[in-house]
Amino acid sequence: PLFFNSDTSSLFFLLKIIDVVNLLQNKYNLFMNNKVFVSCAVTGSGDTASKHPDLPKTPEQIAKAAIEAAKAGAAIAHIHVREKDGKPSRRLELYKEVVDRVRSSDTDVVLNLTTGMGGDLDIGQGENPLDFGPMTDMANVMERIANAEQFLPEICTLDCGTLNFGDSSVITVNTPNDLRKAAKRLQEINVKPEIEAFDLGNMWFGAQLY
Repeated sequence: PLFFNSDTSSLFFLLKIIDVVNLLQNKYNLFMNNKVFVSCAVTGSGDTASKHPDLPKTPEQIAKAAIEAAKAGAAIAHIHVREKDGKPSRRLELYKEVVDRVRSSDTDVVLNLTTGMGGDLDIGQGENPLDFGPMTDMANVMERIANAEQFLPEICTLDCGTLNFGDSSVITVNTPNDLRKAAKRLQEINVKPEIEAFDLGNMWFGAQLY
């Protein structure tokens, strides 16, 4: 659904989407696939643990939720990991335990590990915007894809642009140079990227990466 103040702006935005899709089809020989599959993010991203008491937190719980989602019909389990208090984490040992538990269960599901962690920049709200806030979590792009590199899931996320995260002062940083480095390495290790597009520019950039 599109949410705009007027029918005219909604129609304009829809026409722009059609233009971009046609461009991608013609220039990069990409065509829409009408088959539907279900991807289940069993924890979601960000601080979601405080929003529901039964959100999976431990690797065992996250793996169990992924297996249950697959048995319920999900083709893909989208994996984020958590610290014991429910906060989002990038620790590789947590990813390893989740991946090992799902794979050892012989469950037919595509594993999709997030690489979005490590790009959060909390812009300072005082006089100096470079006085970054407590939500900042920045890592080298190779560190961000280390979980994919070490555990070789079928796919991993690749957010194809910098974007607002939430409605406060945090942006998620994904520079073109970093995205090219990540895409090249994922191609080398044969992990397919899930191109995450949050606007039309992301669609264009993701399409021309490969």
